Amino acid sequence: MESDWHVVSITLLDELVRNHLGEPTHYFCGGNMFIYYSVEQAKEIEQYVEAETPKRKPRFKGPDFFLVRDVDGTKPRESWVVWNEDGRYPDLVVEFVSPSTRGKDVDANAQFYAHVFRVPEYFWFDRRSGELVGYRLVGRDYVRIEPDARGWLWSAVLGAYLGVWRGAYRGRVWSWLRLWDSEGQLVLTREEREARAEAQAQQERERAERERERAEQAEARAQQLQAELEQLRERLRQQGIEAE
Repeated sequence: MESDWHVVSITLLDELVRNHLGEPTHYFCGGNMFIYYSVEQAKEIEQYVEAETPKRKPRFKGPDFFLVRDVDGTKPRESWVVWNEDGRYPDLVVEFVSPSTRGKDVDANAQFYAHVFRVPEYFWFDRRSGELVGYRLVGRDYVRIEPDARGWLWSAVLGAYLGVWRGAYRGRVWSWLRLWDSEGQLVLTREEREARAEAQAQQERERAERERERAEQAEARAQQLQAELEQLRERLRQQGIEAE
């Protein structure tokens, strides 16, 4: 069974990608969704599900997260069926490593995504070790993506950096995989956007209140000066001096 962190990490990454790329009219992203890439594989899975005593495990493939560019992402899909999608395979895959999947994610999946799916970019993140590793397809094989000075990895597919961020998301404080845009600005969740908007609105209200208070103080000072001027004029008149 997947851990709470595993499930929530997929949700977080899906939210961040959508916030970064905008409405999914030109991309599709899926989390924990089956990818059917051959008729033979689909038949294996069908036979496995229907068999009372399955003989061998079929070729399941369901990345934790994947993205396909230049497709209509608003179309409902229960799975990604390659032959129904004009032969399109994922352009990016992310796996969240657990103790039971580390060997597969680190070694077997890298080979599979490079040689079978030909995925341009593949990333995996292990929260326990803090490792974030990325690969870019060069020729027929993957080449490691070198981290920058901040430890971030650039994704040309997303047009964003991937990096490790520790903080709270949905009430959980863990290390999460996050995105930063090309300017180095953290891609915010909806909750963070709302909190920032509220903070900015509060700052604007406080600024407006300070301006109002300054205006009132200036008006009070002007009235005080006018009263002092009238008092001075009155004293001068009493002395027979008419002030202009």
